[in-house]
Amino acid sequence: MSTASNASMFSTPEMDSIFTISRQLQLMTRFEWALAAALEAHGIAETGAAAALVPFLNAEFVDLESLIADARKSGNLAIPFVHQLTSAVRSRSEPAARHIHFGATSQDVFDSALVLQLCEAGALVRYGLKALDAALERLAREQRNTIMAGRTWLQTGPPITLGLKVAGWLSAVRRHQKRFAEAEERALTLQFGGAVGTLAVLGEKGLAVSHTLAQTLELKEPDLPWHAHRDNLAELAADLGLLVGTLGKMARDVSLLMQTEVGEAAEPAGEGRGGSSTMPHKHNPVASAQILAAAARVPALVSTILGAMSQEHERGLGNWQAEWETIPDIYRLSAGALARAVEIADRLDVDRERMLVNLESNYGLAMSEAVSAALTGRVGRTQAHEWLQHASRQALAEKKQLLDVLLEMPQVREHFGETELKRLLDPENYLGSARQFIDRVLGADDEIR
Repeated sequence: MSTASNASMFSTPEMDSIFTISRQLQLMTRFEWALAAALEAHGIAETGAAAALVPFLNAEFVDLESLIADARKSGNLAIPFVHQLTSAVRSRSEPAARHIHFGATSQDVFDSALVLQLCEAGALVRYGLKALDAALERLAREQRNTIMAGRTWLQTGPPITLGLKVAGWLSAVRRHQKRFAEAEERALTLQFGGAVGTLAVLGEKGLAVSHTLAQTLELKEPDLPWHAHRDNLAELAADLGLLVGTLGKMARDVSLLMQTEVGEAAEPAGEGRGGSSTMPHKHNPVASAQILAAAARVPALVSTILGAMSQEHERGLGNWQAEWETIPDIYRLSAGALARAVEIADRLDVDRERMLVNLESNYGLAMSEAVSAALTGRVGRTQAHEWLQHASRQALAEKKQLLDVLLEMPQVREHFGETELKRLLDPENYLGSARQFIDRVLGADDEIR
């Protein structure tokens, strides 16, 4: 398990607090209290059984050192936890202690507590997504008309606007918001089935107790217990993997724009932020680095969850246990990456002049497609492409502007004069549908809000 310091560096304090053992034990106690209330409501547990558990909801009764030692022997925390809870309640009320955990199995309390943790963790993810959505929308609007080079295979291509690049990030974030909400709707359900998922101990009252338990915990009730069916949890993990992948793409773009040789945009600067231990001039893309570290780690963690889906019969051996630390780590890393992405989007430093300089620095070759496209209607695509390819090579070889080379080509001058060539080589005139695409994304926010 990650150390607290490393977890905090790649997560957020709020997310870390949800996946502490103390919070897990509190939610396990909450499950047992809710179960006592359900058993009491259906005449199985004694009157007052649930009230007797209320003083223990903070889980301070737990002897953590003993709990962990016993958990290593028993295979999970739930078994020694139930023993300690029963003993603590018995010290106050013998009748109330009689039906603690009745009808449930270890996986019921463990999985339901996990779902309750994921409810809290999911709220943080959704908050982060909304904050990133708002920050990216502002940035896309601000940079709608900021012209820069489009790049393919890390090489300069025709112009785009920074707003279009940001709109691409924003559109993906909005898809993730929808996916995650849909996955949560399926996954955040009660786990309650007893030993083999039949609730046989409760006889004819099994479904009634389950229904009351779900209502008390404010969880949806599934069609049936999902002890060995982990597809819904795996979907949540996979969706977070997709999200972190998108954040990694954003971080990769920003870090490349921050390269000294490019210098078109930068993460927000500040005292002690992005410095080097040896080079005073450095402004490192530290937020991007943290996001990219998460993007490197999360896919393997998601793979663990997907690989753990093949569980045996009614209750799994080993694969279920593989989820215990993996799922929290996915949420921690996702929260940290989201927080860093919001920092970048909120205060991205944009150098518009450098963007234009870089676009025009390669002798104007980034605009060769525009001239080729205009010539296609006159001489055909193949001929136009050959002429512009030749002109581009000549411009590079002779270190001349593409405009000057084209003006020296009679076959081109036959179709276009200097004024028309200058118009074709103006980036402002070759943005295509970039602004319309941006507006389309910006207009899609009603589906999210």
